[in-house]
Amino acid sequence: MKIKFQIDYRTHWGQGLYVSGSCPELGGSDEGRAVAMQAGPGEQWEAEIEVKASSFTYQYFLKDEQGSVFWESGAPRHFGGMDTYGFVRLKDFWRSGRHLDNALYTSPFQKAFFHRSPGKKDPAKPVEGPSVRLQLRAPRIGPDYVFAVSGGTDGLGNWEEDRVLLMNDQDYPVWQVDVPLAKDQAPFEYKFVIYSLKQKKVVTWEARDNRYFPAFDISSDRSLCITEEYFEYPVGSWKAAGVAIPVFSLRSAQGAGVGEFLDINQLTDWAVKVGMKIIQVLPVNDTVATHTWVDSYPYAASSVNALHPIYANLGAIGALKDKKAWQRIQKEAEALNGLEQVDYEKVMKLKSEFFSLSYQENKASFLKKKEFKQFFKANASWLPAYAAFSYLRDKHGTVDFSQWGPYATMDAKKLAKLCTEDSGFYDDITVHYYIQYHLDKQLKTASEYAREQGVVLKGDIPIGIYRYSVDAWLEPELYNMACQAGAPPDDFSISGQNWGFPTYNWNAMAEDGFGWWKQRLVKMSEYFDVFRIDHILGFFRIWEIPWEHVEGIMGRFNPALPVHVGEFGHWGIAFDRSRLTEPYIRSHMVHEIFGSHAHKVFEEFLDEYQPGSYRMKAAFDTQRKVKAYIDQEILGNPTGADFLNWLRNNLYRLLAEVLFLEAPLSNGEAWNPRIALHSTYSYRELDPYTQQRIDELYIHFFYRRHNDFWRDSAMSKLPALQEATDMLICGEDLGMVPQSVPGVMDELGILSLAIQRMPNDDREFIHPADTPYMSVCSTGSHDMSTLREWWQEDSDRTQRFYNQILGHWGGAPYYCEPWVAKDVVNQHLHSPSMLAIFPIQDLVAMDGRLRSDSPEAERINVPAITQHYWRYRFHLSLEELLQEEDFNSMLRQMVDQGGRRADY
Repeated sequence: MKIKFQIDYRTHWGQGLYVSGSCPELGGSDEGRAVAMQAGPGEQWEAEIEVKASSFTYQYFLKDEQGSVFWESGAPRHFGGMDTYGFVRLKDFWRSGRHLDNALYTSPFQKAFFHRSPGKKDPAKPVEGPSVRLQLRAPRIGPDYVFAVSGGTDGLGNWEEDRVLLMNDQDYPVWQVDVPLAKDQAPFEYKFVIYSLKQKKVVTWEARDNRYFPAFDISSDRSLCITEEYFEYPVGSWKAAGVAIPVFSLRSAQGAGVGEFLDINQLTDWAVKVGMKIIQVLPVNDTVATHTWVDSYPYAASSVNALHPIYANLGAIGALKDKKAWQRIQKEAEALNGLEQVDYEKVMKLKSEFFSLSYQENKASFLKKKEFKQFFKANASWLPAYAAFSYLRDKHGTVDFSQWGPYATMDAKKLAKLCTEDSGFYDDITVHYYIQYHLDKQLKTASEYAREQGVVLKGDIPIGIYRYSVDAWLEPELYNMACQAGAPPDDFSISGQNWGFPTYNWNAMAEDGFGWWKQRLVKMSEYFDVFRIDHILGFFRIWEIPWEHVEGIMGRFNPALPVHVGEFGHWGIAFDRSRLTEPYIRSHMVHEIFGSHAHKVFEEFLDEYQPGSYRMKAAFDTQRKVKAYIDQEILGNPTGADFLNWLRNNLYRLLAEVLFLEAPLSNGEAWNPRIALHSTYSYRELDPYTQQRIDELYIHFFYRRHNDFWRDSAMSKLPALQEATDMLICGEDLGMVPQSVPGVMDELGILSLAIQRMPNDDREFIHPADTPYMSVCSTGSHDMSTLREWWQEDSDRTQRFYNQILGHWGGAPYYCEPWVAKDVVNQHLHSPSMLAIFPIQDLVAMDGRLRSDSPEAERINVPAITQHYWRYRFHLSLEELLQEEDFNSMLRQMVDQGGRRADY
C-alpha cells in the first residue's frame, strides 16, 4: 500500500519537516531514521512511501539547520482500517503546542469531564465501494453525545439534519467516519455537528464557515483521509467552576474533629448539586515531626509520598474487637467533632491510639492480604524508608536525623536490615504500612467516586521539602541543605519570608532526568487529576537565604547572574567593599531604632571601630547568632518575650543594613543587590549620584538582566515534569514575577493564577473580565483573609474596589453584605478564565443566614505568623450544606449563567 503524507506548515530557511512512525518504513519511531518530507506548492509538505503494515502510529516534527528538533503536540496519530486500498493520501494539520484545546487532552477531561465508557465504542461499519475518511480530533463532548457530519453530498445527507452521518469514537478523542462517494461528488463542502443520542437529533452546528473537501480521484483502490483538528463551538471555550477547602476543614457527622478523605464523597455530592467540577485541597502529605500542633502546617511534609494519618476515617478501617476501647474512642471522637476548630494534638493522639490497637488486632491477617501485598509492591520505592523514618523519629524523640547515631544517614543495605521481621521492632515499622494502606485506599475511593460524578480533585505540590524529611534523609545530595527557601518582601511580610526548606540542587536532579520529581508526580496522579504548583516561580529561580541569615530580606535569587566587581565601574559605581557590603551602623541610627534602649545595644552588641561607626560583635554578627542568643534569653525569661522579640527584630534590621550580598562561591568577586535596599539607612545616606547609579543597576538586575536566563532555567525543568503524567497543571505565579514567566506558562499550557485582590502586575485589583482563558481566577487563597474580612481591613481601598471594580456609585457598605459577595462571585463566574475556583467561605458569604458570624474566624493561614496554627473548620457540616436547597439552587443558577456547566 502506498501512503502519501501531506501537511501544511510555514517553514523558514533551513527548516524541514519529517514524519516518524512505528512501522519500519517510517524509521520504527527512531527519530534519526524518520522520512524527510518534500516542500510542495505554497506551505504544503509531502512524503510518499510504500508500507507493509496495515496499522501504525506516526507523528510529524520540524528540524532546523542546527539540528534542533521540534515535535508537534499531542499523542502520536493512528493509521489503520484502510488496507483495502492500494493508495491512501493522509491530509493532516500541524498540532500546535500553544492551542488552547490542548488542555482538553489532560487527565480531568479524559477521566471525568468527557470520559466515555468503552461499552459505547461501536466498531466502524465498513463502507462498500469508493469512500473517503473524515476524522476529527475533538475530546470535548459529553458521554450522551457524538459528533456527526453533514454536507453537500448524498452520503452526507445533503445538509439535512435528520440524515447526518454519525461518527465513530473507537479511537477517541479522534472521531472518524467513512463517507461513500461517487466520482462526480468531489469537491464538496461539509460541517461537523454534535448529535444527542438521547434526543436523537442535532443539537449544535460548529460555528465556522463550511469546510472544504478537495477534488480527488475517487476509485475503489484510492482513498483520502482528512484529519481535522478542532471543532468550533458556538458556546465558546469550555469553562468550569470549583470550590477550595482544606481537607482538615471539612466537617461531617462521621468525623473525629477533623475533615477526612471520605468526607470528600459528600463534598462531591454537593459539587454536583451546584454544578461545580473541581474540588481544590491543600497538601495532604504526612507532616508529623514533633507530635505537637506545630505539625498542622501542611507545607512541611515528612514525606512527599506518604499521606497524613489525620485524614483516615476510623470506622472505614474497621471497629475494634475490643468493644470497650472502641466505645471510648468513638465517644472521644464525637466530643472532638463538636469543637469549633481542629484540636490537632488531641485528634492525632486519639487516632494514633486507634491505629496501634487496630493494627495489633489485624496484623496477622493484614500482612498476608493480597491487596496489601499489591499496595506494598506498588509503593516499595518509598514506603519502607518512610516507615523506618517514622519509627526512628519516635524512638529518638526528634525528627532531626543528625541525632540518630548510626542512622543519621541511610543506605539501601541499612534500610533492608532495619525493616526485617527479626529486627525486634518490626511492628513499630509495619504499623506505618497499615496506616498508609488504609489512607491510600480511602483517598482513592474519594477520588474515583468524584471522577464517576464528573468531578475531579485538585492537589497542591509545595515548592519545597521539609528540612527534616525522609527525602532529605535519604538523598541529601538532591538539596542545598545549607540554604533556605523563602520569598522576597511582599504584602504579606515586609522583611520577606523564610520557609526554612532547603533549596533544590537542580544539577543533581537533572542527572537522572528529574526522576525524583517524576516519581512524586506519578504518585500524586493516583489521587488527583489537576494540581497546583505552589510558587511556580521557584522553577525559574528560587529565593534562597544562606543559613546564617533568618529573614527573607537577606536572600538572593538562585540561579542568578551576579554583578562582578569589575562590572560596578561600568555602572558608574565606585566599589567600596566596606561601605556597600558590610552592615552600615551609625550612632544616630541606633538611637532612632532603639530609643531608650540604645545604650544597652551599644554596650552588649556593638563595637565602635571609628567615631560614630559600629559593627556587630563577633558573637552577634549574623542573624542566626542573634536568633540563638535571644531564643536562649526567652527560655530564661519568658515574661520578657515581647521585649526580647522586639530587640531581636531590630538587631536583624541592623544586620540587614547592607546594599550588596556576596554571591555564593565567588570569593568576594561577585555580588547581588540586596532586595528592597532603598529602605535602608545605608542607601538613604549615599550621595544622590551614587543613589541614581545603584538605582539603575538594581532595576536592571531584578527586572531585565535575567529574562532569558530564567526562561532557559524553567524550560530545562518544567517540560520533563509535565511529561511525567497527564494531569492538568496550574501554577501559583504570584509575587515578584519575572518577565519570562507568562510566555513559558503559555507555551507549556500551564494555567496561571489570577487573584482579584493580588495582581502580579502594577494594578491594585484585577477585574475578572480581564483574565486570560488559560488561568484560574479566584476571590482569594488560603494565605489571604476571606473576602468578608478583607472588606473591613481598609475602608479607602474597599471604596475604590466598590466603585472601580464592582461599578457601583456612592459609598461602599461597611460590611461585605451578601449582595456584595454575590456581585464578586458573579464577576468571576462570567470571567474568561477556564477555571473559577472559590474558597468555600466566600461562597457562603452570599447567604446572610448561612455564613459565619465572625469573618475573622474563617481565616486559614496568616503568612506573617511563622508558626501559625492551621486549624480552621468550616462551620457547617456537609450534611447541612447538602440540605440548603435555596442556597444550592441559587449557586447552581449562577454557575449555569456564568457558562460553567455545559455538557460539551
